Amino acid sequence: MSEVKQHGRRRATEPTSHELVPFVGSRRDALAAERSSASSQAGLSQLLRAGLANGAGQKVGIALAATGLALAVTVPSATGMSLASTDLSSAATAEIVVSAGADIPISFTTPALGSVLNQDGQLRETLKVKASNVTAQAAKGTLSAPLKTLVESSPFGARINPLTGAAGEVHTGQDFAVQCSTAVFAAASGTVTFAGWHSYGGGNRVVIDHGNGLSTSYNHLSSIGVKVGQKLQRGDQVALSGTTGASTGCHLHFEVIVDDETVDPKGWL
Repeated sequence: MSEVKQHGRRRATEPTSHELVPFVGSRRDALAAERSSASSQAGLSQLLRAGLANGAGQKVGIALAATGLALAVTVPSATGMSLASTDLSSAATAEIVVSAGADIPISFTTPALGSVLNQDGQLRETLKVKASNVTAQAAKGTLSAPLKTLVESSPFGARINPLTGAAGEVHTGQDFAVQCSTAVFAAASGTVTFAGWHSYGGGNRVVIDHGNGLSTSYNHLSSIGVKVGQKLQRGDQVALSGTTGASTGCHLHFEVIVDDETVDPKGWL
């Protein structure tokens, strides 16, 4: 570079054209990069605003974060009334670790949970203790209805004998009014332990043992469709209703027997 003296001072001459090219080129490249970055951010901002308007703000934000872009966006709060600023760049690098102690057993088998959709499973769980020790809350709903439609008539407990008029009789089951020859169903899975004539007023009678001290009986039947020793599933037809034995009309006398003692059937239905 040449130089001249002016007023006793040295003054640098203007740089030559080949010295200006690197500077000008770098400046132009920087400006172009800035414009490109601004355009890209504007496009991303428009995309995010569109996602928020369509209710997909969080999904859009997560997608952007996954690309490694560091930007701050606003997403709707849980109440939908305010906006919360979220830095999605941290979401892109966040790592979630789930661990359990070595002594904690992990199983993917599905347990036989008790519910209205799995009454047999519920009954099995309930009868892991003696039936006489089952609480009222645990017993409720474990037995299915013995008829398609239940119309209660004479309840369990003390009553006046409908045949003799004598007071103080203990009614050992729940009566359901029904036409004769209506299908009667097993209230739960079990084994038939009695199928025949009951000498103490039950008429044609069926008894099913459900295990661990729980049985059910079906009385005053017009006909019996099972035999002793037969295995039944919940809902299998066992007989037809009738008015045999000590009966004043067509109905089903249904009993729940716990450790050889009759209890209120409504506590188990």
